[in-house]
Amino acid sequence: MRKIVFALAFALCAVAVNAQVMDEDSFNKAQDTTRQEGWVRGGTVTFLLNQSAFSNWLAGGENNVAGNLSLNYDFNYTKGDWTWDNKIIASYGLTKIKDENTRKTDDRLEFNSLVGKKATGYWSYSFFANFRTQFTDGYDYANDMNEDFATSGFFKPAYVTFGPGMLWKKNDNLKFNLAPVTSKMTFLTGEVFTYDKDTETFVSSDDIETFGIDPGESFRYELGFYAAGYYKFNIMENVSAENILSLYSNYLEDPQNVDLDYTLNLVMKINDYLSTNLTFQTIYDDNAYQGFQIREVFGLGVNFGF
Repeated sequence: MRKIVFALAFALCAVAVNAQVMDEDSFNKAQDTTRQEGWVRGGTVTFLLNQSAFSNWLAGGENNVAGNLSLNYDFNYTKGDWTWDNKIIASYGLTKIKDENTRKTDDRLEFNSLVGKKATGYWSYSFFANFRTQFTDGYDYANDMNEDFATSGFFKPAYVTFGPGMLWKKNDNLKFNLAPVTSKMTFLTGEVFTYDKDTETFVSSDDIETFGIDPGESFRYELGFYAAGYYKFNIMENVSAENILSLYSNYLEDPQNVDLDYTLNLVMKINDYLSTNLTFQTIYDDNAYQGFQIREVFGLGVNFGF
């Protein structure tokens, strides 16, 4: 919980600092909403590497190497009063510790699409769609060192969320969307397992509720309110922060339990190809886990823009 508070506080402080140091010309440039009509495409592929080695090191330690490959790609379209913004986020990471099996450290596949029709000022009528899943099976390594019981996998689960709403967009780097009638569908295409602390055994999704889906079923439908925000800015020269936030409340069941997904991508540029990257993500979804899920990746990045 302290990590979550720290990350959110850091992001807010960075916003405050950015607002204070921005001169008038930079501010006016940031507010410019004029976009060239047609397609605008761009993205980055980043490879993060972490490595530790020890020899006769009395304080202790295990040799290990870890790598993470990620993609962040945007392809946006503008014509007249219409805008269509699309983003693909994908990442996959592995770590190898001496005398242990290779383990997964990161696994994410997400697609976002948002269509807007200008209404007035910065506001537009909108329709959004979001898809989330992962590439390969995941395991509870603390209780399943041999990886016999997959706890998740490709389309296990997969989330599809969509709905109409209103978009407030100042520019490509500052926008939020409100969708009061949003459908959320959860798919479970195969058997997964959950560790039962009481019996110290793994229990199949055929026997217990998993990701909010009833035992033996493969689908769950929700209807609720969705809010999403995006803000990317430069904290200082060669240091950028990207904030991605989504919130969802299910009208049909426990609307007070708001799902949260927040990601902070902090990039400290060294040159055109090297950077130090920090990714922090926290998820709260009581249907999947009774508490906050936290992911943090930090390392030297090799970047390829296209």
